[in-house]
Amino acid sequence: MTMRTRTLGTTGPQVSALGLGCMGMSALYGDADRAESVATIHAALEAGVTLLDTGDFYGMGHNELLIGEALRTAPAARREQALVSVKFGALRGPDGGWTGYDGRPAAVKNFAAYSLQRLGVDHIDVYRIARLDPDVPIEETVGAIAELIEQGYVRHVGLSEVGAETIRRAAAVAPIADLQIEYSLISRGIEESILPTTRELGISVTAYGVLSRGLISGHFSRDRQLAANDFRAYSPRFQGDNLQHNLSLVDALRKIAEQKGVTVAQIAIAWVLSRGEDIVPLIGARTRERLDESLGALDVTLDEADLTAIEQAVPADAAAGDRYPTAAMAHLDSER
Repeated sequence: MTMRTRTLGTTGPQVSALGLGCMGMSALYGDADRAESVATIHAALEAGVTLLDTGDFYGMGHNELLIGEALRTAPAARREQALVSVKFGALRGPDGGWTGYDGRPAAVKNFAAYSLQRLGVDHIDVYRIARLDPDVPIEETVGAIAELIEQGYVRHVGLSEVGAETIRRAAAVAPIADLQIEYSLISRGIEESILPTTRELGISVTAYGVLSRGLISGHFSRDRQLAANDFRAYSPRFQGDNLQHNLSLVDALRKIAEQKGVTVAQIAIAWVLSRGEDIVPLIGARTRERLDESLGALDVTLDEADLTAIEQAVPADAAAGDRYPTAAMAHLDSER
């Protein structure tokens, strides 16, 4: 495995070709092991991964504190190479419930102050609102981030799960480094209008969900029982007939992977990597074992015959079920 680099947009930083999404180390996928989480972040940094992605609402601050601990205890050279991308704006109650989004300028600066403290850093490399606040124009939210950049607290503006029109409005206010959005073999909605827009405007895509929350990792079984605190227990793609259908797509993909001598996860990640130099997949590994497997995707080369076979095995729009429950889908500007 050789770590390659890609640049976030025309104005953003150079980052590793694969980033590490840290959400699962704190929330939404059941319990996680803190020591193993820190060790996984250290292993990622040692392998040359420079982009760490988090949200201030992952575990209500737990994930930022975890990353802060990992950075504090990493070798100085690795710590200095790390770039942290933070999502903000999601509101939660003490019970963990979701209560909305806040993109007001004053709230943006308040969120940033707490993130800087929890992470133990003097600046955030890429800052973005997790979901569009329907009550606050994106221009105001991005404008507040731009002010934080002027003050030295943030380096670059990012966006998350917004559609083409919102992207254009945001880009008219300040340079946008990247759009973070779900993109995988079974989540290809961005290809219609969002990806052409980001490419026109010189904005990169940091793709999360590249293994569709483990669904197309090759490790998810039909009889797996999910804990009540696991997001997937309520996700449409993991329910009943939807799950059976979606795992049949994985079975077809597995045949191609076996022919190439790689794993299902590696071929799925390699497919996202092959979509363009402007796309940086975020791998959600929670353990060093899964991290090692995911990093192996960097050594997978897909030729035209491979890509054709993959498209035939998993056609666009082949997945059964929405990527989020109905209530969560309603908050996605990218789906409108």
